[in-house]
Amino acid sequence: MKSEFSLLLLLSIIVFGAITVTNAGGGAPGGGGLRPNFYRFTRCPQAEMLVKALTISKVRSDPTLAPKLLRVHYHDCFVKGCDASILLDTVGTNQSEKDARPNQTLGGFEAIDDIKAQVEKACPGIVSCADILALAARDAVSFPFGRNLWEVPTGRRDSRVSLISDVNGNLPSPFSDFPTLQQLFAKKNLNVNDLVALSGAHTIGVAHCGAFSRRLFNFTGKGDMDPSLDATYAETLKQQCPNPANPATTVGMDPQSSRSFDTHYFTILNQKKGLFQSDAALLTNADSAAIVNRLQFPRNFFFEFGRSMVNMGNIEVLTGTAGEIRKNCRVINPIA
Repeated sequence: MKSEFSLLLLLSIIVFGAITVTNAGGGAPGGGGLRPNFYRFTRCPQAEMLVKALTISKVRSDPTLAPKLLRVHYHDCFVKGCDASILLDTVGTNQSEKDARPNQTLGGFEAIDDIKAQVEKACPGIVSCADILALAARDAVSFPFGRNLWEVPTGRRDSRVSLISDVNGNLPSPFSDFPTLQQLFAKKNLNVNDLVALSGAHTIGVAHCGAFSRRLFNFTGKGDMDPSLDATYAETLKQQCPNPANPATTVGMDPQSSRSFDTHYFTILNQKKGLFQSDAALLTNADSAAIVNRLQFPRNFFFEFGRSMVNMGNIEVLTGTAGEIRKNCRVINPIA
C-alpha cells in the first residue's frame, strides 16, 4: 500500500508539477530527427519521466516484462524501422506485422497500451507510441540497476501502415547462420559489433521449444542433433522440450541466469550452450567470436549493448511531419 501511494505521489508530481513549455503540436523547434530529451521542447516536458515511472511500476509487478518489451522493440525496428508498426492490430483482411509467425509469441502489448493511455491523459496527442516503446524497453531493462543503461534519443513518430508481408526477409531468425545474420544487420546499417552486442539480449527471457527443437531431434533431417550444441545441455533441453515440441512450453534462453541482465550469455556461448542456431553462429566467424570473448566483461558489454541499442533505435525512424502521433497504439488515427 505504501509503495502504491509513493507511485501515485510521484506520478502526480511528474504530471502536474512540471513546467510547461509552450510549443504547438508534438514537434520540436526546427523539426528534424531524434535528439536527447526531445519532449522537453513540447507541451509534454515530463513525458520521459512519466513513461519511466509507469514502466518501473509494471516491472515491479511483473519481472518478465523487461525481455518482452525489449523483444517487441527489436521486432519493430527491424521491420520498416522503429515506427511502432508492430503495435498495430490487423484490420479486416489486411493482416498486420503482429500476425507474422515470428511475432505471434511476442508479449507486453497490454503494458504499452496502458502506458500510452496514461500519457495521453497527461499530454494528449504529443508522445508517439514508437518513443514510448523505445523508452519502456530501456527503462524495464535498466530498472534493477537504478540508472539508465543507455540513452534513448526521442522524436519518433508512428507509422500508419503495418503489413504482414513486410516481415519476411527483414527479421533475423533463430535458425539463421552467420552470413544471413550479417547480411540482415548490414541492411539496417548495423555492423558485426552490433550483431553480437544485441544478441546479448538473450541473457534474459524465455524461448518457445519450437524455436530450437530441430537442433535437438532433427538437425539435418536425419533424426540427429546439432553437433555444435553441448551434449549434456542438449539432454537437459530434451527433458524440458520432448519431441514433438509443445508450443506452450518455454525454456530460459540463458541457463541459470535468464532473469538477470548480465554477461552470462557470452560465457555460455563459449560452452556451446547458446540456445538458438543464431547464437551458435556467432562462434563461426573469427571477428564475431572475438567480440563474444570481449563482451564477457560487464563493462564492455553494458557499453557496447547501450551503443548498439541507440544504433538500432535510429533505424528508418519517422520524424518531423512524417507519420502521425497515434492516440491508441493499436489503431491509426481517423482521417480528419
